[in-house]
Amino acid sequence: MNIIRNTLLAAMIALPLAGVAHSDKPHPAKSGPVVKEQKPWGIAGDAKAADRTIEVAMSDDMRFTPDRIEVRQGETIRFVVRNTGKVMHEFVIGTKQENDQHAAMMVKFPNMEHDEPYMAHVAPGKNGEIVWTFNRAGDFAFACLIAGHYQAGMVGKIVVAAVNKGKKSS
Repeated sequence: MNIIRNTLLAAMIALPLAGVAHSDKPHPAKSGPVVKEQKPWGIAGDAKAADRTIEVAMSDDMRFTPDRIEVRQGETIRFVVRNTGKVMHEFVIGTKQENDQHAAMMVKFPNMEHDEPYMAHVAPGKNGEIVWTFNRAGDFAFACLIAGHYQAGMVGKIVVAAVNKGKKSS
């Protein structure tokens, strides 16, 4: 398994495509107000309403730290994502299925630009930020969808615990 992972990592680093759109050029800063569109995993949040901040490190060993995050339904989280590596990384929140599909598109179209409130593209040595309200319970995912990174295992899990709105006694 380590041989396969190391081979994937070496291929990803050597791939010229991995460096074209994401590894050396951050996306332009978001302009204007954030569009708040309901997604299966929540909705863009307001920084002033953040309940807490969670720091996530992204590294060139294609891992997130932490790689599992637990939140409560209704909680607004300010994610500070720190790229500790030497190549571009991103932090994208979604469902596993959505991330699988997006990762496949990124392999086919590595220059594809995208900028959604649930994505942070972070240059080496820099920080990014996402503010997200988890208004739906369930198991969700986060990942780096840059070509080769996702395939090398750069993924994590977000568990959103349902809020119990009062139990009926039996």
